[in-house]
Amino acid sequence: MSVGLLLVTHGNLGKSLLSTARQILGVSPLPVRCLAVEQDTDPLQALETGRRLAAELNTGSGLLVLTDCFGSTPSNVAIRCAAGHPAAVVAGVNLPMLLRVLNYPQLPWEALRDRAISGGRDGVLLVS
Repeated sequence: MSVGLLLVTHGNLGKSLLSTARQILGVSPLPVRCLAVEQDTDPLQALETGRRLAAELNTGSGLLVLTDCFGSTPSNVAIRCAAGHPAAVVAGVNLPMLLRVLNYPQLPWEALRDRAISGGRDGVLLVS
């Protein structure tokens, strides 16, 4: 068993990040699902879908939920989806964060949480 990964983002951001990560890595070594929260999405419907996805992904090894902007509707849905699971929610998802997580599929959810945070933070650089 491995940790399940749920991306809860505004629009198709999560799907785009996952698609790009799969192109780079060739595979997705963790079970991953994306929940796109559009501007007109009913938050209660998003929560219901997110809870179903979280239950499917948590096969006993825990759950890591990545979301984009803390305090937003996707973030609030993500936090509520993780409730009741051995899980962590990390806001500020970006491609370096996602790649870092996918490169360590054997780690427990607590360690993946830490890798996500370091990958996201370390991926932000001043290059000029």
